[in-house]
Amino acid sequence: MAALPRLLCASVLALLLWAGLCSSVCVEVPSETEAVQGTDMKLLCISCMKREEVTATTVVEWFYKPEGGKDEPIYEHRKSIHEFPSRFSGRIQWNGSKDMQDVSITVLNVTLNDSGVYTCNITREFEFEIHRPLFQSTRKIHLTVIPLFCPLTSPRYSGKAAGEDFTSVISEIMMYILLVFLTLWLLIEMVYCYRKVSKAEEAAQENA
Repeated sequence: MAALPRLLCASVLALLLWAGLCSSVCVEVPSETEAVQGTDMKLLCISCMKREEVTATTVVEWFYKPEGGKDEPIYEHRKSIHEFPSRFSGRIQWNGSKDMQDVSITVLNVTLNDSGVYTCNITREFEFEIHRPLFQSTRKIHLTVIPLFCPLTSPRYSGKAAGEDFTSVISEIMMYILLVFLTLWLLIEMVYCYRKVSKAEEAAQENA
């Protein structure tokens, strides 16, 4: 009878492990919304599929909309990769996965003019035996590019960076105060030693 609880526990653990392995590892997470000028920025676009939906034809379309402007196509993945003529020509790199659940792209060497709204359109045609349904989803990314030498202007960096900057200023001030104190102390010691040696020489000359 004592072995029965152990057998049940082992069965439950094995069932949980099997369920964890069989479940999808795809996780939909939001993309970063800030980039530093001159760096590479990955625009994350993930649309998870269920296990029974793995067999599908996927078409991915990326659009860019500047502030006050209109959407313009910049990139497309339709069996093959196609890059539209735009300000991003030669600066877009495909970063998606083979199963087309991750359809992200990377913008190389971002500039201040790259700020705006990026739209990721995903269209899937599932290949079931009876019918071929279509599934469409859209992801929007509001990207802000901050200057390379002005990280404190970004709200994301303002709190932490301001605290670190204040700490560094205090450290520098303390270092300068310590250097001044040591310099004064050395000058005082030198003057004291000089006077002491001078008095000793004068006393020796008087005795002579």
